[in-house]
Amino acid sequence: MKNMTCNDWIAHFLANDPPRSKSLVVTIFGDAIVPHGGMVWLGSLINLLEPFGVNDRLLRTSVFRLAQEGWLGAQRDGRRSSYSITPAAMARFSRAYQRIYAPLSRHWDGSWTLVLSGAGNISAAERAALRKELLWEGYSLAAPGVFSHPAADAQVLQQLLTRTGVKDKLFVCQAGALPEAGGRPLRELVEDGWDLSGVVRGYEGFMAQFEPLLALLKEAAALALLKEAAALAPQQAFIIRSLLIHAYRRVQLHDPQLPVELLPAPWPGAQAYELARAIYQLSYAPAEQYIMATLRREDEQAAEADASFYERFGGLH
Repeated sequence: MKNMTCNDWIAHFLANDPPRSKSLVVTIFGDAIVPHGGMVWLGSLINLLEPFGVNDRLLRTSVFRLAQEGWLGAQRDGRRSSYSITPAAMARFSRAYQRIYAPLSRHWDGSWTLVLSGAGNISAAERAALRKELLWEGYSLAAPGVFSHPAADAQVLQQLLTRTGVKDKLFVCQAGALPEAGGRPLRELVEDGWDLSGVVRGYEGFMAQFEPLLALLKEAAALALLKEAAALAPQQAFIIRSLLIHAYRRVQLHDPQLPVELLPAPWPGAQAYELARAIYQLSYAPAEQYIMATLRREDEQAAEADASFYERFGGLH
């Protein structure tokens, strides 16, 4: 890393761990397009993906597939096309990015939320969809037909059960310890329900990859202060911010979001969050300049980032 610059770090990242185009489109929509209204013209999207080596053909294939899967909706205006997140997908985008940007602050009240399928009242297709959604939300399969989580969000669970069409076919309850009956402490259900080793390795890998970048950014900021110049060029900052969120998203969305009291200490997720926060703080502003300039090439009325954008990572300076 000696004598490496931020551009060297970017080139090394893209050469050794290039993002898949479809997944990168999802990252950029969530991080850069949603704060500006959630709609982008195809030409602007092509410009945004260009610095990552995603060509026109790859991008068109990616957005076509995302549209087929219900994530994006397409509209035409003469010869131009625009893409926006569908209303059905927006709730999932919002949930995912709430997890990414929100501080680790879940606490345990001593109870567990249980989702029970009962005596087979749901179809095989419904069961498969429910399992996929619950595991994505961090639930564990405590026993056949029984999913559990120690810090479930009731509103998110209600939306999930409604979306999968099984809301009125399942039992949902909260369970607490019964001290008079003895038994193992409920906190030990974490060891039975989750293997966190893969999540730990993911966070450790993320930190190994991005800690050198933070050092480079701090060095660039110090030099820029002396020269009274910008530390990062807008496009450079946009690439860094996008790669950061793309890599952090891949790791963080495998985290079951357990309460802090039930996590091993020290928890690398807390360190990874602070690292992501520090890099985002140093790159978001010039990145916004690049995003706005790109969006306004095709839409002079493209909106500035909304207020919720500045609440990310506990508040952007």
